Amino acid sequence: MIRIELDEPTLSRTRIAISPLGELVCGLYLLRRHAEAPWPYTSWAVRAREVLRTEPATAPLALYFQLPPSSPDFLDPVPETALPTFAEQLDRLRATPAEVIAEQFATYHPDGDLPEFLRPFRDDRQAALDRLAGGLAAYWDAAIAPHWPAMRAALDEEVLLRARALAADGPDALLARLHDRIRWEPPVLTLVKPLDQSHVAVDKRLLLVPLIFSRGALTCSTDHPDVVMVTYQSRGSALLAETPAPVTRAQTDRLAILVGRGRAAVLRALTTPATTSALATVLGLAPSTISEHLSALLAAGVVHRRRAGRRVLYGLEPAGTALVSLIGGDSGISLGGDSGISEFVS
Repeated sequence: MIRIELDEPTLSRTRIAISPLGELVCGLYLLRRHAEAPWPYTSWAVRAREVLRTEPATAPLALYFQLPPSSPDFLDPVPETALPTFAEQLDRLRATPAEVIAEQFATYHPDGDLPEFLRPFRDDRQAALDRLAGGLAAYWDAAIAPHWPAMRAALDEEVLLRARALAADGPDALLARLHDRIRWEPPVLTLVKPLDQSHVAVDKRLLLVPLIFSRGALTCSTDHPDVVMVTYQSRGSALLAETPAPVTRAQTDRLAILVGRGRAAVLRALTTPATTSALATVLGLAPSTISEHLSALLAAGVVHRRRAGRRVLYGLEPAGTALVSLIGGDSGISLGGDSGISEFVS
């Protein structure tokens, strides 16, 4: 478990941001954890490994496959703004001050015995940062950039929904519903992981960062003097899939038997309100198919629609919630996938 005790000022400053660089690094960890990446990452992972194998410029990224579970955050810095670009984050990495690197090395390697692959950042800092930034840029262009417009749209949707929940219900309600392996028992936020760590955040800012490549891996970054960052699985990973989701235990999916597989999937996805386009991305279905399912569910009175600015959000009526919780909870079907570089073990 990673336990983070949040004081009231830190909790009140809860914010949400995306991190293109965080997505890239988390994708590398996904490759590291899985010899054969699971759906929906399977096809993407095959191509990403080929990029790493054949593109010499990506060689500096080998260090991400060697890092221990707890490592310096300067290799994947906390986003400074809510919607940074990859180029902005790369510029910030290149400009990492020597004192920041020294401070983080002292924290993670107090005996001064740095692994060989980290020593260049101490001995020839700017050259090492430039090499790493060049490798990240080459990998981004080949493995991430082709997917980024769709990923960015899904992340924007995620941020919109979470920000709306934060504004409407406050940080307590947001944290209580953030992820099934994140527990909020004030004042302690617990990430359920095979690590045993405790942190205390006093007069800081809690930054929540959704990651499409997370596949359920949760991370905590505490090196920043003003920010404690927690990453979690964003909806939308299905956009990377080239094949339909594998269906498990179909014969025992009572909700699918009752309303059909497509409408059952929509109902489960709407445990968090979403737009038509977000549902299409999450479920890997055509928007027209989603609209057809929503029309039927609206007519049945199990789903409602609400306008939020220029978007229309769909959510569950009490009857829909009852269907999902009483009938749909035994399907074994997950809509999500299965870091912050500090803790990346899922």
